[in-house]
Amino acid sequence: MTDVLIAGGGPAGWALARACARRGLATTLVDPAPLAPWRSTYGLWADELPGLPSPVIASAPGETVAFGTREHRLARRYLVLDNEGLRTLLTTAPVTVVTGRVAGAEHGRHGSTVVLADDRRLAAAVVIDASGAHRVLSGGPPRGHRAEQTAYGLVLPAAEADRLVPGAADTAVFMDWREGAPSFRYLLPLGDGSVLVEETCLARRPGVPVGELAARLRTRLAAAGLRARGREERVRIVLDVPLPGRGAVVPFGVAAGLVHPATGYSVATALRLAPRVAAALAGAFEAGPEAAVRAARRTLWTAEARAVHSLRRYGLRALRRMSPGELAEFFDLFFGLPGDLQRAYTSGREDLPGTAAAMTRLFRAAPPPIRARLAGRR
Repeated sequence: MTDVLIAGGGPAGWALARACARRGLATTLVDPAPLAPWRSTYGLWADELPGLPSPVIASAPGETVAFGTREHRLARRYLVLDNEGLRTLLTTAPVTVVTGRVAGAEHGRHGSTVVLADDRRLAAAVVIDASGAHRVLSGGPPRGHRAEQTAYGLVLPAAEADRLVPGAADTAVFMDWREGAPSFRYLLPLGDGSVLVEETCLARRPGVPVGELAARLRTRLAAAGLRARGREERVRIVLDVPLPGRGAVVPFGVAAGLVHPATGYSVATALRLAPRVAAALAGAFEAGPEAAVRAARRTLWTAEARAVHSLRRYGLRALRRMSPGELAEFFDLFFGLPGDLQRAYTSGREDLPGTAAAMTRLFRAAPPPIRARLAGRR
């Protein structure tokens, strides 16, 4: 019997597998393609994970800007992760890797048995569900229409992206709402002479179809005299995955509801939380599997984290009510906040005072139409 079995081989699953193995827990990771390349582009704020080793960073643009109706130069540094460098870092610990598709699990007081699609059975004291929004072991995909962030992007040579944003090879455009569409433009230099140019719908229920976003991006490129070509990137993020209830499985990553409801970010949170969850598992392991599961769940969702998540969900609902013009004005207000309040709202997962202060400051500064949206009156 393995001590910990993790279903899911994305960054969240591998981060927790590494952290558990480094705590001395016998760890197994199961995934249909455990070493397949990660195709998504992962960005994060440098202050979310200080001290990242250089092989894990693909790009650290010298400038980060955002546009509502006007330009805002951001003091926070934005980074792009190097997926292969990150995988190399996360796969250095002694983890047993099993190639297979998890179909279900049976639980008892002394542990669990995970059943694979080919009928193999794997015994484990503690089971972790890191299977994303599919939640194969912790409740299944969320039902009904969910709030989603969707995006379509193309990777262009930096020389072409310069026609969209001068200096694109060293400038991250976090968001650009200036053209009045119900979606914004996102540009990210990838560190290899190319730039990801993406059309993103921040939050809709259901999400805007990716094909519609692709058409908008092609129109933008054509207006700049550019051909729509290059590697594609398609994004669909469920923003309101329900928080886990009681259960015999520890959800982690997207499956645990770690996606920020108002931004769609989760990778930095999972990387930051993995050592804490592993420590909780190891500390309670001698008391038995049920105690270890409870300890991990308490670490994931403290009272402060739940309260902040509720405020962020409120922010998600407010954003969904806004028109494109109101969104541009709203982000002018947001990026006009002091840096510590911006950081609290986007990255302070357990910072209840900071999150509440940011939301209060925004509400007080908002003009009446946006204030009505924030208050839920329109």
